[in-house]
Amino acid sequence: MGLEEEIDALQEEIKSTPYNKATESHIGRLKSKLADKKEQLENQGGSGGGSGYAVEKTGDASVALVGFPSVGKSTLINALTNAESAVGAYEFTTLDVNPGMLAYRGANLQILDVPGLISGAAGGRGGGREVLSVVRTADLVVFVLSVFKIEQYARLREELYANKIRLDAEPPRVTVNRTHKGGINLMTDGKTPLDESTIVEVLREQGVVNADVTIRGPVDIDRLIDGIMRNRVYIPSVIAINKADLVDASYRPTVDEELEAVGIDPDAPVYISAETGDGLDVLKEQIWDRLGFIRVYMDKPGRGVDREEPLVLRADAATVGDAIDSLGGMLAEKFRFARVTGPSAKHADQQVGTEHTLADGDVMRIVTSR
Repeated sequence: MGLEEEIDALQEEIKSTPYNKATESHIGRLKSKLADKKEQLENQGGSGGGSGYAVEKTGDASVALVGFPSVGKSTLINALTNAESAVGAYEFTTLDVNPGMLAYRGANLQILDVPGLISGAAGGRGGGREVLSVVRTADLVVFVLSVFKIEQYARLREELYANKIRLDAEPPRVTVNRTHKGGINLMTDGKTPLDESTIVEVLREQGVVNADVTIRGPVDIDRLIDGIMRNRVYIPSVIAINKADLVDASYRPTVDEELEAVGIDPDAPVYISAETGDGLDVLKEQIWDRLGFIRVYMDKPGRGVDREEPLVLRADAATVGDAIDSLGGMLAEKFRFARVTGPSAKHADQQVGTEHTLADGDVMRIVTSR
């Protein structure tokens, strides 16, 4: 039996096995084995070949526009950036990844118009693996849905999940430190719903026999496997519903019902028209918010505060030390202290060290040794 047949058999057994405490350990073992077989198949098949999908990341962040063919991604990137993407009313009009640059709030955001995904992309259909490999490196995913085809969202998420992309989630708090002997020493905070026997079965199926294992939070079987394998990527997302100009207000309840059917809060998406430009300002703001950026304005000796080109940092990596690393050069070696004025400071020109956490709108002057 080949790997594909083994995968199909495991998927069928998981599907047909009712989940309860009595079967939990068995299902855990099956899912762990399935993840391992999929990994083997992917490694056996390589990247799937193809060309035109290697994109050099530039700017402060990269944003991937993800959608099925003909939902308006090419028109959208043209409206957001200075890119010139091939547009047509037929499938597969975007043959290569088409990057453009969106300048917003002092940040340069690389927008990637990837070829439209099709069902089975994670398995290699339509060059899907190459496309998804680009999405895996993005800092944000923007789902582009046609207002008439909301149901495509569920299939898009499935394709991304199958390619080890976890959306709008934090990595599971699973730590595995392998040891030479002593079996599995398990410590949890009591929040996981899994029995110890299930956890041990999953670990052993992944080749973990001797290890100190710590699990924190409500980790289920799938999250446990993700934590052990450690080759998943965690990316935030935004949902843009395009072609909203083609429907009137009476159609909105239908769209709301379709959104709820695929697990989306009807108030969450941004309604846009890439053709007319309606809603694009709101979309840009959502992109900015989900990327979690802050702007720090540098007070440069002899030149004053640079308000035109702020230093753009992630909110979760926004200490003075992070700023110094971002600026590069010899600053780290010569740094003495910084003076900060703004939301993060207790007073104007507060003297701070590298551990000080910056906030959006701060003005910072770095003082170095000669």
